[in-house]
Amino acid sequence: MNNLTVFSEFILLGLSADPHAQALLFMLFMVIYLLTLMGNLGMILVIRTDSHLHTPMYFFLGHLSFLDVCFSSVTVPKMLQNFLSQEKSISMWGCITQSFFSMLSGGTEVCLLSAMAYDRYAAICYPLLYTMTMNRPLCIVMVSAAWVMGFLNTLVNNVFIHKLQFCESNIISHFSCELPSLLPLSCTDPTTNELLLSGSSVFMGLLTLPLILLSYSRIISAILSMHSSGGQGKVFSTCSSHLTVVLLFYGTALFRYISPPSGSLLEQVVSIQYSVLTSLLNPLIYSLKNQEVKAALQRMLRK
Repeated sequence: MNNLTVFSEFILLGLSADPHAQALLFMLFMVIYLLTLMGNLGMILVIRTDSHLHTPMYFFLGHLSFLDVCFSSVTVPKMLQNFLSQEKSISMWGCITQSFFSMLSGGTEVCLLSAMAYDRYAAICYPLLYTMTMNRPLCIVMVSAAWVMGFLNTLVNNVFIHKLQFCESNIISHFSCELPSLLPLSCTDPTTNELLLSGSSVFMGLLTLPLILLSYSRIISAILSMHSSGGQGKVFSTCSSHLTVVLLFYGTALFRYISPPSGSLLEQVVSIQYSVLTSLLNPLIYSLKNQEVKAALQRMLRK
């Protein structure tokens, strides 16, 4: 057998090798990360402290904000560190851990978005039965199921990665450790892992995306049957914003985890969309445009 060097750490090339560009990127992503933390942690605080927001919709939004904090915190701090560091290394176990929690946050968020879509469907299409349908035990079960599905999906994909050895190269053409970028570096055959990753991604998409599309199609149908044009415009504007963010998140995540890795800049832009920008946009789209949230924020500031 040939002598092989088994690597214990990886090098993350990041978005750019230009020092001036790295300084600008550091400032940009630092601002994005701080705004993400402020927006999502602020939403959690407002929802927890204001009794008017103790409803199913804001129960889900609170968990979504927590997931967005986790999702962005898995990758962005390390990316910011690498912008300022000459050595852009990460240990093998650190890389696998980052991959694990990134997939856990993303998979759980995918399931939670489908639960939120069903909640909006029940509220708009069956308003008289909403309080009985979306009771607190059901909401807790739906959120718990989202976490369980996200964990199982992550566990299935990461439990077999420990059998791989990385000796071909330790350079990752990406700003974070994600399985699509990590598997091609293995000197043992990663075909099983790649098939498992693609299959589980398709399964999660087929499990949740049809429910979201069906819920919003029924919502749009209910909106069109409304007699009040003002009510139509308000609800349609809110739901269209929700659906746009959801489709962007699903489209970019599925593209990343199903398509073969190429190490191109497009892959990094796609990853930034679902792992960084979505976490910034969610509190703006779902919550801060809401009059109830604005009123609750004003009450909290007065206190």
